Amino acid sequence: MKRALWTGLAWGLALSIGAAQAQQGFSFVALGDLPYGSPDKAYGPYRALIDRINTLDAKFSIHVGDFKSGSTLCSDEEFANQREHFQRFKAAVVYTPGDNEWTDCHRANNGRYNPLERLGALRQVFYTAGRSLGQQPLALQNQSTTMPAHARYIENQRWMHQGVLFATLHIVGSNNNLESRDPAATQEFFERDAANVAWIEAAFEQAHQHKANAVVLAFQADVFEAKSVWEDFPGWSGFRKSVGETLLPLASRWGKPVLVVHGDSHQFKIDQPFQLLKKTLPNVTRLIVPGASDVRAVKVTVQGAAFSFEMVTPDR
Repeated sequence: MKRALWTGLAWGLALSIGAAQAQQGFSFVALGDLPYGSPDKAYGPYRALIDRINTLDAKFSIHVGDFKSGSTLCSDEEFANQREHFQRFKAAVVYTPGDNEWTDCHRANNGRYNPLERLGALRQVFYTAGRSLGQQPLALQNQSTTMPAHARYIENQRWMHQGVLFATLHIVGSNNNLESRDPAATQEFFERDAANVAWIEAAFEQAHQHKANAVVLAFQADVFEAKSVWEDFPGWSGFRKSVGETLLPLASRWGKPVLVVHGDSHQFKIDQPFQLLKKTLPNVTRLIVPGASDVRAVKVTVQGAAFSFEMVTPDR
């Protein structure tokens, strides 16, 4: 009871301070799909990028997953190496998983791992309830501790900073692991999908309750990978319930700015592709971070409820 009370007071204090500072503005860094390739080729440029990020005035970074390519081993050694990379960040870094870290690990060139075993390992290695990664961890909330019905999902995280609500969602590529030929994968998908829906609903509820200026949602997948000619989120899409039927209607009702940050497709882009009832949602902006061979990140500056973007390269 004392711990729960302390957590509530700390959360409330953070909200109060954030509201007072909201007009001052702040920056954070978004990156993902890095590093890609063998350690001898990929680690050096990635570490140089982290070194560059460490020179910025960003309050924290968000890594949207795929910390390895889809054709490299999902080994414990790789996990340990990537955790060390996260600890090179001088400020906080919040990490949400990608498909390359677990759903695709059954591939021969990934080591023929059991994807669910790798997911369990990810949760043990990279997540600690109540705080992020990085040398100056960020205090945050995890779905595992705030929603007993979804106690498995420690990777779904939430925090407030200067009037902006941030939340990560475990939504990954490879159609979000919706694989009808594998009963275990199908069960995993539906359970995680329900957790993501609940976490999205809770994020907008928190935003309303605390009168946030904006909402930032971060996940790995390019959710349009399963779109059809007629629908962005057809029945076979692993993103229909979480994004099409939950995130977008809630964002529309919220009305204030929403920034969706993801990776997966590796091509830097800022646009407004989301539609509801065939109409573009003008308050929802998408940022796709670069990645793979494009070893850059994006510095996002928030001023009130306005977002601006600047590329970050290792040599700048």
